Parts: sequence; C-alpha cells; structure tokens
Amino acid sequence: MRVFVASTDLRPMALQLLQSRTPAAYAGVEKYAQSHAGQDVASLAWFVLGYAHLLDQQGAAAIPYLQKARPQAGELADYVDLYLARAHSEAGDSKSAISTLYGFEEKYSTSILRRDAALEEAAALLASQQPARALELLKTHRTPPRADMELAIGRASVELQDTAAAIDAFRRVYFTMPISAEASAAESELHALARNQPLVPAGRELRQERARALLDAHHAAEAVPEYRSLLADAPREEQPAATLGLANALWLSGHAHEASDLLRKMPDPGGELAAQRLYYLVELSRSDPRTAGDYLSQLRASAPQSPWLAEALLTAANIYLLRDDDGTASRFYAELAGRFPSGPHGPYANWKAGWLQFRMGDVENAKQAFERQIALFPTSAEASSALYWRGRMAEEEKQPGRARAYYLATAQNYGNDYYSELSRRRLHDIGIGPVAPADRDPLLEQLQRKQLSLHFSVDPSPDSVRYQKSLLLENCGMIDLAARELQAANASWSAPQIARLFNDAGEYNRALRTLKQAAPGYFTASLDNLPREIWEGLFPRPYWEALNRYASENGLDPFLVASLIRQESEFNAAAISRANAIGLMQLLPSVGRKMAREAKVPRYNTAMLLEPSTNVELGTRYLRQLLEKYNGTVEYALAAYNAGADRVDSWRNHHYRDIQEFVEDIPFTETRDYVQAVLRNQQMYQQLYPAP
Repeated sequence: MRVFVASTDLRPMALQLLQSRTPAAYAGVEKYAQSHAGQDVASLAWFVLGYAHLLDQQGAAAIPYLQKARPQAGELADYVDLYLARAHSEAGDSKSAISTLYGFEEKYSTSILRRDAALEEAAALLASQQPARALELLKTHRTPPRADMELAIGRASVELQDTAAAIDAFRRVYFTMPISAEASAAESELHALARNQPLVPAGRELRQERARALLDAHHAAEAVPEYRSLLADAPREEQPAATLGLANALWLSGHAHEASDLLRKMPDPGGELAAQRLYYLVELSRSDPRTAGDYLSQLRASAPQSPWLAEALLTAANIYLLRDDDGTASRFYAELAGRFPSGPHGPYANWKAGWLQFRMGDVENAKQAFERQIALFPTSAEASSALYWRGRMAEEEKQPGRARAYYLATAQNYGNDYYSELSRRRLHDIGIGPVAPADRDPLLEQLQRKQLSLHFSVDPSPDSVRYQKSLLLENCGMIDLAARELQAANASWSAPQIARLFNDAGEYNRALRTLKQAAPGYFTASLDNLPREIWEGLFPRPYWEALNRYASENGLDPFLVASLIRQESEFNAAAISRANAIGLMQLLPSVGRKMAREAKVPRYNTAMLLEPSTNVELGTRYLRQLLEKYNGTVEYALAAYNAGADRVDSWRNHHYRDIQEFVEDIPFTETRDYVQAVLRNQQMYQQLYPAP
C-alpha cells in the first residue's frame, strides 16, 4: 500500500495537468517524476505525462514518458501498454504498436481494457497491411455488440475485399446504433462502397430498427426522414404502420399539424393500428377537447380492451385536469382505473380519481378509492399519499383513533417519504397513543415495510486488485478510468467508492447520481438501514461556505437552499437546462440579470452564473423574494420557483383546507413532485446534520 499513500501527493498536480495541460502543469509533474526517480510513484508521474500528451494528440511526444513508466508500472501495466501502443500508432509506427500489444489478452487476462487493446492492435495491423490478422482479432471480441468494434470489422473486411461482410458491419452500426459516435463514419464508408458498385438496398427491418432507435433516443427530427422513406416504398400491407410511424415522429418533432393531417387522411387500418391512430388523434387534439372526445368515443367503441384506449383515457383526463374541470377529469381517471386496473397507469388513475372526488366533496367515493389504493397497490408511488389522506378524512369525521392508525401505518411503512413526515406531524398534533381494536383497519395489516434489497459496505476490500488499480488511477488524476475499475469490481462497496471518487474530484452531481442509481428506493429506508456515509453521499453539502453565508444573509434555512440545489442541479455548477437555466440554482439569464442589478454585482455577465458563489448569491436572493411575496409560505415559493409565480397565483384562487392540500392539488406533476421533493430533502438534511 506504500505506493498508494505516496502517490497522493501526485494527485492534485495530475488533475491540474489533465484538466489544463499548460506548460507549467507539464513541468510540475515532470519535476515530481524526476525528484522521485527509481520509485514506483515516478512511474505513475511518467504515465500521467504520456497520457496528457495523448490527450493533446501528441503521440510522438508521449512515447518517451510512457516508456519510462513501463518498467515499474505494476498494477497499471495494462494501461501503460495500451496507451504506449496508441502513442506509437499516432506517431506512425504500427510495428511498435503491434509489438507492444502482442500477447495482451494472455498477459492481462482480467483487464477491463482487453477489448480496447484488441481495437488498438487491429488498427495497427490494418495500418501495416495485415487485415486478416486484424479481422481475426476483432471477431473474438465482437460480443456484446459495440459500435467501434463493428466499424473496425467493416474496415478490415474492406481491405480483404469482402464487400458483403463490410456492408453488414457498417449497416449494423448505422442502422442499429444510430446515435453512436461511429454512425456517421459508417454511413461514409457505405457511401464509399456505393461509388464502386451498386449496393443492394438495406432491408426494411433494418431501416425500421434505425427509425425506432432514433425515436427511442428522443431524436424524433432525425427519425422523420427515415419514416418518410419507409412509407414511400412500403408494400400495401405495411403502409398503415409506416404512416403511423411517420405521424408519431412528426408529432414528437413539433410538426403536430402535419401529423394530424396525415392521420385524418389515412384509411382506417383496422385492429390495433386503428386504435393507435385514434390515440394519436386524441393527443393531437389536446387544444380542442370536443374533437378529442369524439376520437376517444370512437376508440372506446371499436377497441374497448386496447392499451391505446388506456393511453387515450389518460390523455383525456389530463386535458380536463389542466382546464380545471375536475369532475370530467375524475370520470376519465376512474374509467381508466376501472377498465385497466393492472395496466401501467392503473395505480395513478385510481389515486387521481379519488383525489379529485375528495376535492369535490364526494367523500364516500374518495374513501373507497383511497382504500382501494391501499388494498390493490400498496407498493405504488401513490400508496403513502392515499394512507395520509385517508387519515385526514378520518380526522374530519372525528375519528382520531382511526386517523392515528393510518398515520402510524404511513410513518412506519414508508420511511422518509414526504407523506411519512406529514403523518408524523399529524400524530404529534393529535397525540401518539395506542390504537384501539375498533380503529384498526384490516387493510393496514397487509402492509409490509419495503426494505432495500441492496446492501452496502463502506469499506472496500483491500485485497481487491480492481480497488488497488482504482486508487492508483485516482492518484494519476484519471477519474473516469478509476470509476471503470470500481464498476468492474461489482462489489457491495463499489457504488460508495465511486461516489467518494467523484466527490473528491469535485464532480458532486456524478457522485449523487451514482448513489441514487445504486439505491433507488432509499427514501423508503430509515436512517439506520444504510450506513451514515451513504446518507451523507445522498445528501451532500458542497459549496457549503457560500451556501450558508448567502442563505443566512437572506434569512433562509441553508438546508432548504441545499435541498433546492439538490433537486435543481444535483450540485452541478456547470448545469445548463434545455430552457437555458444556468448553474447550481438553475437561474434563467433574465432572473440573474435582475438579481445582479439589485445586488449591485460589479461587472456582471451571464457567464458568472456558472460561478457557484455568484449563482448562490443571486439564487438565494430570488428565493427570498418569492418567500416574501407569499408571506413566508415555503410551498408557494417553491412552486413559483419551478412553474412561475403567475401559475401559482392562479392555483391559489381555488379553496384549500391547508397548504398540504394546495401541494397535492398542483396540476403539473413535475411541479407537485418538485415541491414535495425539496421539502422531503430539507427534512433529510435536518435529520442528518443537527445544525448548519
């Protein structure tokens, strides 16, 4: 472990070099290597210098450094060999590249770089006119599919004049991996082959796969010409499906009028295609509820069991919800839940129907819906809300014992969920005490606390070679490579170590995302279900000095600000949204300018929103103003922060029992979830850290 400890001195210099690659940074690392001559840590420094030159596309300059690193490379010998071979190739010395990688597979049988090395060696073999050897090597690494591997196989096949194999490989990339970095190169290779001889057109299945893959990747505009082409030469029996595919792509790419026109003119295809067509027409008629209702009626009559009817009912319900027509919306939600209880929207539709009935004063139907939610969908996202509001109904009916039973069930079964905290507050108000037998709802006996299936270990195995390699790579400033080694370890300590790695490198958003993905149900856990280090990783405090300072200056709870930042940007200071909201607190440029004028920020420009301190200074000022506008009501301020004050002012015109009912009734799912998440985050911060 001596080299791990010693090389920590190298880490800040290595990070600076790999990020900036200035002459001074190069000189600093070289001086470090020279001053540690003969030691293992010198080898790491030489490796960093060679790797940095490769990042600058200076292969020839990288070679001497990587050669110096090679004799004492130790656990990182596979990395040094791979990058030395790459440097030789960039310098035009294919023979040395091949020699460096000879026997890589046998020498480093457990290396995660084996496929990368095979690609590098194959490229060198191709450059030295040995395509047969290159192809043989590539084929042993063809599974699982990888775009760069297929592209290389295609190029080797071209050299061997095996046009059919080349076309197959290039088409695999272009048609089945259309958003890969290699897709455009594969297209160019296909065009080059077509200049020499006419190519048999790609089959419809391949073309359909490309169109679908583009749509699935949210590249609808690129999918439109693919579907146009499919429709243009579709046989008669495939024209309806091609028309629907094109209409969907047009709709998703912002050409709703053309999509609607296309669908209205197409003949009735019958069966599920007809149901799909009617669903699209319902969606495209959102601005005209009467027309949408006509299409829905046709769909209900012609395909009463179709999943497209379920989608159309959800759309219709949402149309009327956003138009403040709770009665009509509730009827559509109830129909959806009744017709398709086991479908993907069944739990949500049942809950939403019950909630709207509750809002309209239809107590009995609301009560039945809430109890149905508990009985049929106890693990649904809406189950805790149904329990909480069923408790509120019991309170209103002067049944404190039964209300206590529902609140206890919520608090005990849903960990740190938003409604668990609300339930704990209600229990505090009505008093925690025993639940009498008469107040026990049999439904509650069926509830079982959800437990995380994942188990974390904060302490890594010191004997793990992958862990040891990750430490060395981390000290070389190679954060992504270190993370790959930890991922490959696939151990209980992998995710916590990856999060620590990213946090130490200042990539807080990546650390947070790593833990969220590793423990997706963490909000159902109690604090004692996960190690404290995991909780602190899930609720970190980066930029705390600036955050605490500006929160205090604006009279804000710093944990509220941290919670908002966690929800807005996951502590990514460089975040820029599709709406051009910028930085930690995701401020729009117009808001930033206004706040900067008021705060008299000298020489302000929009780029300053990427500076954490400036962003927090202006963001906390904006949040304070929203709180002042709403007399300190945090829920209104958060809703306005997300959806705009005009919308919140409109929503407030409705009558609500209290602020919790206002939050529940927010018609925008994104905004409702946002408000609840920030408040839930704040509670978690306050539990984890006794004082700011």
